[in-house]
Amino acid sequence: MKRNIAVIRGDGIGPEIVNQALRVLDRVARLYGHEFTYTDVDMGGCAIDKWGDPLPEEMLQRCVSSDSVLLGAVGGPRWNEVPGPMRPEKGLLRLRAGMGVYSNNRPAKIWPQLAAASPLKPEIVDKGIDFLIVRELIGGIYFGNHDTVTENGEKVAIDTLRYSESEIRRIGRIGFETARKRRRQLCSVEKSNVLDSSRLWKKIMHELAEEYPDVTLSDMLVDNCAMQIVKDPSQFDVIVTENMFGDILSDEASMITGSIGMIPSSSLGQTTCGLYEPIHGSAPDIAGKDIANPIGTILSAAMMLRYSFDLPKEADAVEAAVSATLDAGWRTADIYDGENGKKTGCAEMGDRILENLG
Repeated sequence: MKRNIAVIRGDGIGPEIVNQALRVLDRVARLYGHEFTYTDVDMGGCAIDKWGDPLPEEMLQRCVSSDSVLLGAVGGPRWNEVPGPMRPEKGLLRLRAGMGVYSNNRPAKIWPQLAAASPLKPEIVDKGIDFLIVRELIGGIYFGNHDTVTENGEKVAIDTLRYSESEIRRIGRIGFETARKRRRQLCSVEKSNVLDSSRLWKKIMHELAEEYPDVTLSDMLVDNCAMQIVKDPSQFDVIVTENMFGDILSDEASMITGSIGMIPSSSLGQTTCGLYEPIHGSAPDIAGKDIANPIGTILSAAMMLRYSFDLPKEADAVEAAVSATLDAGWRTADIYDGENGKKTGCAEMGDRILENLG
């Protein structure tokens, strides 16, 4: 297999963690007879510094024409004062829209080696944490109309939450299809007791449920879901929800697993060209110190192998290498408890995972 991967190293710790993921991909290519080539893409704060734009059109086209995109992280306080349309995060929103990736899939899984790192009580963790949040990614309030007007002598900010039937239907199908591949339980999360957009969401989801009789659909209000994720996460298999709710819930879900540095994500659309990234930020305070956790990025590369390249055996091998490395006690600072295990840095964690990969 020959595939071209667009690589966005980004800002902060982005270059460090992406480098480790590329080492893993190179090892996979050698072991299994594939050929991965990489095309560098500037996005985020580094693109603002270099081009005056968080995502120049040429860079977007490099991503769109690739077979997949691997992203480290973008942003940081250095660019807090740039105008809103030019902030690093705007580059990410434009990338998602330009690639047409409307489904963000974030697993929330507790690695047994790190169970003690979860902030939840052991009796809750012991019941198991293994669910996936399917978040609609290019609609809703983030992509609605934004305006600031003056009314009665004061400024009023307006952000519009908008969803069409087709937008809901296509993300709903992703939710049902994902549940089919897991434990066949789908929880649709909305705020239908208040929002018209959520009432339409609920209606469409129940229409879709008739096409998937083998999947059990349940409804849950978003505020209740936020409580249930910390009360009893074992009840969830797949959660499907709109953009802003998914943004908040997936960050909450990541923390109950012990460390945000362990969580990968995939963003997919109508093509196999997906966007893969860890869910954490650029962490500029630790950039260049060789202490960042590269596992979330390495597991994102594994998701790329599985979902965009249809290489499940290779993805399983990467995930097994991560598990074996954790079994051996290796821990970066974010997952080291000060007593158990062997503390290591970003590059050495990559070395250990490569050793276990073969």
